[in-house]
Amino acid sequence: MSETTMHVSPSYSFTVRLEYPNEPGMLGKIASLIGEEGGSIGAVDIVRTAGKVITRDFTIYAAGDDHAQAILKSLRQIPGVKVVKHSDRTFLLHLGGKISVQPKIPIRTRDDLSMAYTPGVARVCEAIVAHPEDVYNLTIKRNTVAVVTDGSAVLGLGNIGAAASLPVMEGKAMLFKELGDVDAFPIALQTQDTDEIVKTVENIAPVFGGINLEDIAAPRCFEVEERLAERLDIPVFHDDQHGTAVVTLAALQNALQIVRKPMELLKVVINGAGAAGIAIARLLVRAGVRDIVLCDRAGAIYRGREEHMNPYKAAIAEMTNPRGLRGCLGEVLQGADVFIGVSAPNVLTADDVRQMAKDPIVFAMANPIPEVMPEEIADVARIIATGRSDYPNQINNVLCFPGFFRGLLDSRAARVTEEMKLAAAKAIAGVIKPSELHEDYIVPSVFDRRVAEAVAQAVEREAYRSGIARRRRRRHGSG
Repeated sequence: MSETTMHVSPSYSFTVRLEYPNEPGMLGKIASLIGEEGGSIGAVDIVRTAGKVITRDFTIYAAGDDHAQAILKSLRQIPGVKVVKHSDRTFLLHLGGKISVQPKIPIRTRDDLSMAYTPGVARVCEAIVAHPEDVYNLTIKRNTVAVVTDGSAVLGLGNIGAAASLPVMEGKAMLFKELGDVDAFPIALQTQDTDEIVKTVENIAPVFGGINLEDIAAPRCFEVEERLAERLDIPVFHDDQHGTAVVTLAALQNALQIVRKPMELLKVVINGAGAAGIAIARLLVRAGVRDIVLCDRAGAIYRGREEHMNPYKAAIAEMTNPRGLRGCLGEVLQGADVFIGVSAPNVLTADDVRQMAKDPIVFAMANPIPEVMPEEIADVARIIATGRSDYPNQINNVLCFPGFFRGLLDSRAARVTEEMKLAAAKAIAGVIKPSELHEDYIVPSVFDRRVAEAVAQAVEREAYRSGIARRRRRRHGSG
């Protein structure tokens, strides 16, 4: 599929300033050309009018960098039109970074300084020495999360390293604050050694109330999380695993209400046996799904398979594929009720979906290009979801992690449990009333402010129910 036949997106939008004769028909000619090139106009603003010349800024959505350049090239070829300048809106948004640190109190007088810093701060330090638990009440620890990565598995970009991963980690920190009122800070590590990652996070843990692991490649991510969860007295959550699994389960719970199929009778095929795929499989088993087949590049994973295996695939093989299916994705998909993709672009075809059971559910979540484009299976699949914001049913981790950590911090839970994940999934699904459910509306919008609150309350309740909450009283919101 070519770039110009893909959905245009704000992530590839640009603003171009055009100067041209202020004559009837010129604006229409420019707009028509942009449309013919496959672009979408988001806004048109007059900059100035000088005599017979008018200058306007056009905000244009494209499908990719090459597509944007093609539109600009065509604009330059219109007689009488001058391209004054153009700018990539996404890059402008990132200039200087997307987050900052702001003090909560002003320092205007000597009294302010003496209390916030020396000599008064020494009294607070001594109080924490005497009562270590007061670190939660007297420092930022109570509401601060570290977003930790080694840059080895960033979005769909792969192993791009620590520095290049920072824009993603900053974005994550923004979402923590905006949706969960959680203060988060990006920690990008210049190492991909498991021992060094674990030791570094251990050493910085006193500052934070929780650790959010992000974009660490499998299988290293499993060991990092397991070791940190054992060693730290604060919760550790690998969002690529558990956030994805929670939102996927929420979407599936609502989808099943539409197709009227019970969880325990489903046949589910998951393509992708990395962090997300294995975590989804584990959580679905917990939720009652009995027949799950995981596939990787070598095909179905089954007990006793030796090629392209690791200890984590071997462990999940013991929990899944009860029929012992073997073969490629297309073969094991026959008769399946649900396809869940956390793998690679364009690995699923419409013919594959036609082989599935009645009312097939397809969650094609590879980003930025899904396993199959929704347009290709619109007349085949009953319910379609992706990881993209420009299609209905976006399965996005942002529906989980801000509220999940809000609940962890509010209860001061020491760890993350499977029951918390199930509770969070139920909370996300429950934001949509049964009467509101529709094939194109099985997960709430990422902008629905009810979601984070519902997830936070569900996680906090579960922390108290299970006895791992270390805060004596329940309290919603930060502080």
